[in-house]
Amino acid sequence: MNSSIPLPPAIVVHGLAHAEAALAAAAGLGVAVTLISAEGAAGYAGPSWFRMVVEEARAAHPEAQVTAVLDCGDMPGYALAALRDGAQIIRFSGDTADKIADIAAQCGAQIIAERPAALDLAPVERARRDLERACRDWLEKHANG
Repeated sequence: MNSSIPLPPAIVVHGLAHAEAALAAAAGLGVAVTLISAEGAAGYAGPSWFRMVVEEARAAHPEAQVTAVLDCGDMPGYALAALRDGAQIIRFSGDTADKIADIAAQCGAQIIAERPAALDLAPVERARRDLERACRDWLEKHANG
């Protein structure tokens, strides 16, 4: 298992508006971004939901460079469902991480064990702050070192 995959700066997205704001900011700055789901989202929202959010955001901002990470918590069933759905990078922290990593490799996917430092857009939205501006500020601070 490779728990240290180099990832662009990460932003936690909880829906399409969040993903679009993150990609708009990244595209505007010309930097790459990682969209990561909320913790355990594979279990309560499902892999297909996350894939569709990422696909729609990519369609709206095709110039954006994006990596997507679906958080599967410590539940191997969620991790396997995500891999079956085509997830390329998942976060998984369960006891069977080595087995899940082997299966992921067979699918051409990777797993990470730890969540990267990330801007979570849920509190930003609750504070009624501008999502794209918050993403832009985060990316400016964290991109390129």
